[in-house]
Amino acid sequence: MLRPEQMSKVSVTGSRDVMSDVIETIHELNLVHLSNYDGSWKGFEPGNPTEGAEEVSDKLVTIRSIESILDVQDEDAGPQRIVTDDALDDELEDIRTKVNTLDDKQNELQDELRNVEDRIDSMEPFAELGIDLDLLSGYDSLQVAVGEGNTDEIEQTLRNADDIQEFELFTGGGTVAIFAYPANDADEDALDDALVGVDFASFDVPDASDSPEEYVSELRHERQKLESKLDGVENELHDVKLDGAGFLLAAEEKLSIEVQKAEAPLQFATTENAFIAEGWIPTEKYNKLASDLDATVGDHVEVDELRRADYEEGHPHTVTEEAEEVATTDGGHVVDDDEQPPVVQDNPGPVKPFELLVETINRPRYFEFDPSVILFLTFPIFFGFMIGDLGYGLLYLALGYTLYTKVDSLALKSLGGIALWSGLFTAIFGVLYGEIFGLHILGEVVFGEMGPPMKKGLQPANAEYASTWLVLSLLIGLAHLTLGYLFGFFEELSHGFKDALLHKGSWIILMLGVWVWIFSKQMMGPKPPFLFEVFNGSPFALGFAGFPASVGPIALGITAVGFVLMIAGEVSELGGPGALIGALESLKSLSDVISYTRIAAVLLAKAGMAFVINLLFFGAYEHHGEWHFMLTYNADYVMSHYEGASIVFPGLMHSGIAGVLVGLLILVVGHLLVLALGVTSAGLQAVRLEYVEFFGKFYQGGGEEYEPFGYERTHTTQD
Repeated sequence: MLRPEQMSKVSVTGSRDVMSDVIETIHELNLVHLSNYDGSWKGFEPGNPTEGAEEVSDKLVTIRSIESILDVQDEDAGPQRIVTDDALDDELEDIRTKVNTLDDKQNELQDELRNVEDRIDSMEPFAELGIDLDLLSGYDSLQVAVGEGNTDEIEQTLRNADDIQEFELFTGGGTVAIFAYPANDADEDALDDALVGVDFASFDVPDASDSPEEYVSELRHERQKLESKLDGVENELHDVKLDGAGFLLAAEEKLSIEVQKAEAPLQFATTENAFIAEGWIPTEKYNKLASDLDATVGDHVEVDELRRADYEEGHPHTVTEEAEEVATTDGGHVVDDDEQPPVVQDNPGPVKPFELLVETINRPRYFEFDPSVILFLTFPIFFGFMIGDLGYGLLYLALGYTLYTKVDSLALKSLGGIALWSGLFTAIFGVLYGEIFGLHILGEVVFGEMGPPMKKGLQPANAEYASTWLVLSLLIGLAHLTLGYLFGFFEELSHGFKDALLHKGSWIILMLGVWVWIFSKQMMGPKPPFLFEVFNGSPFALGFAGFPASVGPIALGITAVGFVLMIAGEVSELGGPGALIGALESLKSLSDVISYTRIAAVLLAKAGMAFVINLLFFGAYEHHGEWHFMLTYNADYVMSHYEGASIVFPGLMHSGIAGVLVGLLILVVGHLLVLALGVTSAGLQAVRLEYVEFFGKFYQGGGEEYEPFGYERTHTTQD
């Protein structure tokens, strides 16, 4: 689980006469991740696509264009089918002709419709004005302008214009028509000149004599006819889609497979008479490849396992005896030790969804530990511990189940799986906290008078739990970070024990030394007392009251050793400046662990939000240091039955019908908000601890995805 599937570099060498049979067999196996030939071998050239590849590609482009026009989706496929070459020629041409004809007609009608709508838009202002179009132009002595503008401003401007003797304004809707009689010595643009600087947008007067209202009415009728015709064409296209979608998707799949096979030689090294194909395959599948090729082409090809990739970066890879016998024209160097194998993450089903969280950063390299299983073990626990509520947990479970079972998207299914596990642990911790939607009734039902074994520490009576969770968060951080450094240590071992010790082991020594000293009784003054109390009586009597004071000097000595080793590692890598950088970074041994206290902080914040929402609706009172919600009685009952009680809030539930209605809204919306914030706060904080703190100690990512040469058929069956 922590390592990907082991991969082997394989070589297939054979005669050009059987190359097509080899391609066919490898494609059907769908196991070999082909490597691209880089042209480095003397006498070998990259192969050429097989005959007919260009024609197949053209057909594939045609089909995808038709699918785009018809908006064909995978769910339109129908049952699997066999697509023959005759169907590709005849049925495809028939569909192409129909679709092109209808598409051209649809485009033509859409252009006509846009033109009519533009004409309607330009004519509607004149229809609002209510003046026949022939009265708005054609005058010898009058100048006319039609447009939109401020009537008062236009009128004042024209009244003050020297070149305008008389004028008249007509308005309708937002349209203004101006009829102006210019002065005797004014030019033909007197009205336009007078309107310069005025808020006025001029319209072109259409060259028509009809009533604009009638003209607009005719245009609208024309638009209706065009829309009807367009609907008819779209219905015809939809009918073609229903009839041909299954064939198109199957034909696309068939042609995609043919293109893959036809272009495969581009990745091969070829001569006039021979070819060599190399690639990666899961080691356990190598015998399957060899036996299937032997069954297909027999002695006409030679299959060799060139090497089995080791997991230690920088170490020589295991070269098989067969590979040593492979002769090449460039001196025998067939194996490229620097080439990284593609990555096939090897995780069981429950862990698979958490690969999404890892790949959000980057796919692990072949030589790295795959942290998916660690996320599977820690992320749901972090999340569930912070939310810790049976009600919210059940809702997360329902959401996760829906995503995991009802959607096709692999990413959404993975999110559903993550939500399922996170919801499960949220529900488990909810039972341990005795809470359901922030109410504490579950603890009494499940655990009786003893109450739940854990409490969140929000109430004054059990505030010591808050300190406990802070200390527990620190211990979780120490364990989590130590695991990350251990992963980094084992990865660095590929470069030697010294490098592993200086770059990763030193941090483990430094961090543990610092925190053992913090938990020791040496120099107790500046240390918070709760560090030594929470596991030595209340709330958990585990008998730990801190390490003895005598451990303190030893811890400081260990810290010093770790610090010196870490500085030496930084200097060996960065030179002189490494000492200063290392000294500053040494503070991370303290700050990285403290960052885990956000677990306790989010726990208390979410508990506080749920408490406030329930407080507003149910109301609550304080009695002997404990808060109690008034689920079945009101404030008057409390004051008469519980001596010394004080009302925290009377509750909208007990304040009449209006209060109940408003309270119910607050109750539902508030808990939905907490549910959502559980993802954005608890979820993101948990992810942050994984990505920033844990991954940063050993993980880089950047692995190549395993993409075997082949095709998983969904719409076609074998010919």
